[in-house]
Amino acid sequence: MRTDRLLKEEDAKRPLLVYMQGILPSLNPTERLIAEYVLQDPERTLSSSIAEVRDRCGASVGSIVGFCRSLGLKGFAEFKIAVARELAQSGFSGFGPETDRNGARDASLFEKVFQFHAQSLLETLQINSQKTLNDAALAIDRSRHIELFAIGMSYPVAHLTSCKLRLIGLPASAQADSHMQIIAATQLRKGDVAFGISCSGATREVVHCLEIAQARGAKTICLTNSMKSPITACADYALFATPSEIKYFQAPLASRVTQLALVDALFVFLAQRHKDRTAAQLRNAGEELLKRRLT
Repeated sequence: MRTDRLLKEEDAKRPLLVYMQGILPSLNPTERLIAEYVLQDPERTLSSSIAEVRDRCGASVGSIVGFCRSLGLKGFAEFKIAVARELAQSGFSGFGPETDRNGARDASLFEKVFQFHAQSLLETLQINSQKTLNDAALAIDRSRHIELFAIGMSYPVAHLTSCKLRLIGLPASAQADSHMQIIAATQLRKGDVAFGISCSGATREVVHCLEIAQARGAKTICLTNSMKSPITACADYALFATPSEIKYFQAPLASRVTQLALVDALFVFLAQRHKDRTAAQLRNAGEELLKRRLT
């Protein structure tokens, strides 16, 4: 499909380690062993031979070379060069509860949360192409109606997105009930946009709604933290919030921060594209909302 072709063209431009985290759920068991070994300590990989990686992760040399090639690289040597380049440029590291990204051991929990969010936002900017963001924003701008699809913890992001779009005069809505979402999907047609949000990219209800909408001719957009997940297969435009490298409680929070940043980027693009209309909509809404203030 179109999205798969675009992903292949852009894979080489994305940060390698972040990309590996994003495709982790879609890898087969052997590929996952290799990826998890590398992500656990990228610097260790740089000083290891392919035989040492084989012995430590349990995958064969052929599987390791095949994995490197699946990432668009010629082999293990080029893979190590790409990892070294990324570590030098981005400061990627698997910091945990005892250290921050600079290796300091006295960073407070509050500091580490903010550092994690800051790095996640930077990585989200890096893994999304300007063209895909522009195309997705233009599809929303030209649509007759925008319907948001999400459940669980992703629903607040979908609801906020619909509110932001309506604030600047765009016809958007988000149904809270999964059955009503299916009904809404069946009513979409050519000229409409279906926008699905799923952290895992594998939420059955959301994927199903995009499939229905796409079959009826609507443009489809997805926002997910998992690259190459099922939702990307039914999306004309796939937006990616950076996957979480930390496997504890703040990871779900980080996914919302990066998702909301992408939503804000689309919002600002659309608002600036129609400055006069935006100003009028905000002024009219503001005048009425001020009447609701207690003072």
